[in-house]
Amino acid sequence: MILVFGRTGQVARELADLAPAATFLGRSEVDVAHAGACAEAIRAHRPAAIINATAYTAVDRAEDEAALAHAVNGEAPAAMARAAAELGIPFVHISTDYVFDGGEDAPFAPGDPTGPLNTYGQSKLAGEEAVRAAGGPHAILRTSWVFSAHGANFVRTMLRLSQTRDTLDIVEDQVGGPTPASSVAEACLVIARRLDDAPELSGTYHLSGAPDTSWKGFAEAIFAAAGRKVAVTAIPTAEYPTPARRPLNSRLDCSTTAEAFGIGRPDWRRSLGEVTRVLTETD
Repeated sequence: MILVFGRTGQVARELADLAPAATFLGRSEVDVAHAGACAEAIRAHRPAAIINATAYTAVDRAEDEAALAHAVNGEAPAAMARAAAELGIPFVHISTDYVFDGGEDAPFAPGDPTGPLNTYGQSKLAGEEAVRAAGGPHAILRTSWVFSAHGANFVRTMLRLSQTRDTLDIVEDQVGGPTPASSVAEACLVIARRLDDAPELSGTYHLSGAPDTSWKGFAEAIFAAAGRKVAVTAIPTAEYPTPARRPLNSRLDCSTTAEAFGIGRPDWRRSLGEVTRVLTETD
């Protein structure tokens, strides 16, 4: 049995479709702001593997709620990883491109130096470090720009705005790989099962969609897929200030994920058509 922390988030929703026999623990079952409860849940269920698909993801609000962000993104994964290590079971933890500062020109490899620019990224990095320190079979899967037909994400925001706006200013100097939540879920399952047979593959991996693009390019693709006529004007990050700083370069080198697990970068454009279809049908 696979134990999944998370129930309503984007990846958790996709995992529920792919692995309905898994046990899902939402916030009503386990308060992930209390690390001890996470460890107790693992010991009670004694699963074959664990996937942590829950997180504090309100990037801007985290600047004012740092303690909560660190509790959910740092302390909870630490407790999960320690409990998993005690039982000798694989632990897959989802992380983020925001652990990097975005200052390089090339895609970031898993072993590149980190340097988060905001509280959210700092809390996720703390979680990563704790998972490694636990010493059990594990995989940290960093991803970026996750989207689906569920939850809060850029695709849903753009479609909502397109209902009342025919022009939008979108940032062009932030570049990364939009990633379907379904692809992240599939990767987590593959990795969890593989780690059971090959714990020596424990480590940090990347998965992001291809091809890389800017937020402006992503927005234009969304409107095209949805058949919405919206004129998109490119603006720099400096003209769209937010409480939390964002990395300009969120591109991830995913080659080691392909080598270790046979998981290639998904073409986000294929998934985008289905996601926009579902969302526009429910407008």
